[in-house]
Amino acid sequence: MKKNPPYPDMVWIPGGTFRMGSNEHYPEEAPVHHVSVDGFWMDKYQVTNARFARFVKETGYVTVAERAPNPEDFPGAAPENLVPGSLVFHKTQGPVDLSNMSLWWAWTPGAYWRQPEGPGSNIRKRKHHPVLHVAYEDAAAYANWAGKMLPTEAE
Repeated sequence: MKKNPPYPDMVWIPGGTFRMGSNEHYPEEAPVHHVSVDGFWMDKYQVTNARFARFVKETGYVTVAERAPNPEDFPGAAPENLVPGSLVFHKTQGPVDLSNMSLWWAWTPGAYWRQPEGPGSNIRKRKHHPVLHVAYEDAAAYANWAGKMLPTEAE
């Protein structure tokens, strides 16, 4: 049952059942199956760069994109790709082959939340924009710091 929001900037999302996964894309998404979620509170607004910066300043947290990947987790990866970074979206001139994500996403060494397009970019004029390059682990750490938690599906 819905109660008063734990924080004034939150809204109630009712629970329900949905079809999760895909039988047509990546093997790890299969099979499509029904999943139920309980109702939960969610922030009305996305986490901004300013708010995430406060979290980082208070905790010293280092995001996944700022850490060098463990070579054991990526066997066969080129050494030049085993550096801190993230995928950066690049607008295309028109329709592209959706089976090849490298046509619109590019691995960019040095890209992370403070440098969203990679080295040389910054968030100085984007303090109130949503934070980018945040992995699930980062979101969970932020939520914990904020006294909140991330919702998950119950199988």
